[in-house]
Amino acid sequence: MRLRGRKGILESIQSQPELVVLDAAPLKGKWREFFGNDNPIYVELGMGKGRFISHMSARYPDINFIGVDMYDELIRRASDKARDVWQEKGVDSPPNLALLRANIEQIETMFEPGELTRIHLNFSDPWPKSKHARRRLTHPRFLEKYRQLLNERGEIHFKTDSNSLFEFSLNSFAETELQLRNISLDLHKNGAREDLVFTEYEMKFMGKGQPIYRLEAVIGEAALREYRENKKENAKKEAAEAEIAAAASSEDE
Repeated sequence: MRLRGRKGILESIQSQPELVVLDAAPLKGKWREFFGNDNPIYVELGMGKGRFISHMSARYPDINFIGVDMYDELIRRASDKARDVWQEKGVDSPPNLALLRANIEQIETMFEPGELTRIHLNFSDPWPKSKHARRRLTHPRFLEKYRQLLNERGEIHFKTDSNSLFEFSLNSFAETELQLRNISLDLHKNGAREDLVFTEYEMKFMGKGQPIYRLEAVIGEAALREYRENKKENAKKEAAEAEIAAAASSEDE
């Protein structure tokens, strides 16, 4: 993939050290120092033009966000998008966002184990040829890396328009024994999910009526405990509602 952009791209991103990170190695284990707080860190791997990560940072100011991509032009476009989004709130530079130029293949060199709370994978390259399966960001070799980097509340949120990638991913998550929830085979079937932030691709596919596949993988021990407790509570609630409905039915008879 090659991106053509205007001259001076590198100079542009180099001039934004408060927002753009060109070398993650010095910040490994020190991202909270970069942000100046201990808020949870959410990462989007393969952020594209930055719509999702920019709007997420504005919607959730008490969370730190890092958008990762390897192309200078995408980093530049994402920086423009982020500043535009935050300027609508009267803020010149996003206080809780970093745009990281890096190759996801080396993700373990960017973050310490347990440093992240959530990883977003949005419309990742499906790499359709079987010989390229290892490059898919939901391949078990990547999932094992994510498992190490996520903390006790760690989760992976995954969206794609590719049926084949989603099927492959379901098998990968099963192979690595991750707990899945909120699986959807057509996310916006009943109307746009306004509680979620859309990517550029997502808006395009929605406009064409294409289904969006989505799931969440629960990884951290604390997140797993909460998931299991909620599941038990929901089961009790459903059982109680069923008893009430059965009793009401008997009275009607």
